[in-house]
Amino acid sequence: MKKVKLLSTLVAFSIMLAGCASSANPQTPAATPAGTGNTGTAAPVQKNLTVAYSEGGTTLDPAEANDLTSDTLVLAAYDQLVTYGIKTENGASIANTEDIKPMLAESWEVNADNTVYTFKLKSGVSFQSGNPVDAEAVAYSFDRVAKSSSGSFLYGMASIKNVTVKDASTVEVTLTNANHNFLQILAMYTFSIVDKKAVEAQGADYLKTNAAGSGPFKLEKWDPATEAVFTANQSYWQGAPSLGKVTLKFTKEASNRVLLLGKGDVDMAIEIPPKDVASLESNSALTVASNASNRILFFAMNNKVKPFDNVKVRQAINYAIPYDELLSGVMYGQAKQMKSAVASNTPGFSDAGFVYEHNLDKAKELLKEAGYEKGFTFDFTLGSGFDDWEDDAVLIQAELAKIGVTMKINKLARAQFLEQQKTNNLTSYISKWTSFVNDPGYHLGFLLYGKGSSNYINYQNAEVDKLWDQANLETDAAKRSELYKQAQEIITTEAPWAYLYEYNRIVGMSNTISGYAFYPDEVIRFYPLSIQE
Repeated sequence: MKKVKLLSTLVAFSIMLAGCASSANPQTPAATPAGTGNTGTAAPVQKNLTVAYSEGGTTLDPAEANDLTSDTLVLAAYDQLVTYGIKTENGASIANTEDIKPMLAESWEVNADNTVYTFKLKSGVSFQSGNPVDAEAVAYSFDRVAKSSSGSFLYGMASIKNVTVKDASTVEVTLTNANHNFLQILAMYTFSIVDKKAVEAQGADYLKTNAAGSGPFKLEKWDPATEAVFTANQSYWQGAPSLGKVTLKFTKEASNRVLLLGKGDVDMAIEIPPKDVASLESNSALTVASNASNRILFFAMNNKVKPFDNVKVRQAINYAIPYDELLSGVMYGQAKQMKSAVASNTPGFSDAGFVYEHNLDKAKELLKEAGYEKGFTFDFTLGSGFDDWEDDAVLIQAELAKIGVTMKINKLARAQFLEQQKTNNLTSYISKWTSFVNDPGYHLGFLLYGKGSSNYINYQNAEVDKLWDQANLETDAAKRSELYKQAQEIITTEAPWAYLYEYNRIVGMSNTISGYAFYPDEVIRFYPLSIQE
């Protein structure tokens, strides 16, 4: 058995979780790490944090959450068995999803073929209700994910076969096969540990609008139209949060979020438009964190709908994209060109096969070879809610007109767009994607694997599927990376998408805030944050 080293003390555990944020929990003296309990000295008054969010979320149920706000709400109120480490790159604190740290699981053992994980739970941890965090709660939480409409695909992607309670503090998870992403997936909000007793007492629908976790904050209010309010869990097992209250103000218009931040009416704002970064950076009271993310934007073409069932047509579209205009005129330098189906900061990224540039002559040549010398007309569905999407669509439409291709833009409200997208029947559209686990297998498994749950453009390639299957079982990281690189080259050559760009994740905040770290899932963790005078 391979055994993960148990952290010797709660002090060391707390330091790891805090990462680079030395002020993550300053209600204790500087010499005493967060989460070490009552030191006998008076704690500073807890500050309140107000954050402007774009949307109000759809659920508080960890197993069903799948939008940025819902995910944020879940991570404020819940813990998971394991969590990600923190590293520093270019002076910024970012999550290292390959570095798995204990959370509710104090330690774990793995059998020789990496198919059985035995987790030992931390003793003395309670849910906010006072009920103990035990193995029954873990098994119950996993079972909810397996049966959920949203999280069940992740359950399968993690290769979980069954979960067995060994005793009150020990749970065994058996996989169908070795899976290098298992622990990374386990750290996601989807696998938050839920208070079984509280949920069973309240009924099946309780978690849609209520929280039953062991996390650092208690839910006080959630109105998707206006705000969500959390108060500090003063009995939190890692130590009470530095923040006494966190309020999320749901502010749909990006310009209003920028205005609120600039005036000091909120302490932090997300989804900052690229055009506003420079003005916010000129405000001496603010800090703008702009991190290269693995959030990608692509022009999707339905591979089963004419003329996009022809690879030469799809390649022609790639040559017609005005890449430089998108990056400078739309994104103001807050993005980089995308050159693979996988983001460039993902381990195993490869731009092999990427030959596309803005070349209308080459685009015309390919259309002629495909039998569309006179061009064609197609429907493009534009989901609302993102200014850059609309600007991109207009620019692309204009370029396509120069090669005889008419792009008919049909606008849809975002909710309708998402529903239509899931039918796999849209001819073309622009869409973004963020892989919460920074791994090409996770990313391609959702989007471009033949059976992927988000393969909405019907891309099918037997060789890509074979490479993905082989990589998913490969335990050697170098060999696995090579398999993913081969898959990326095939995908790029076949051009099921036109690659647009990789976003920077932009968060504006008051200079008084410390402890912020960027995570690939783009969810803000409030527990490490503190506000200084």
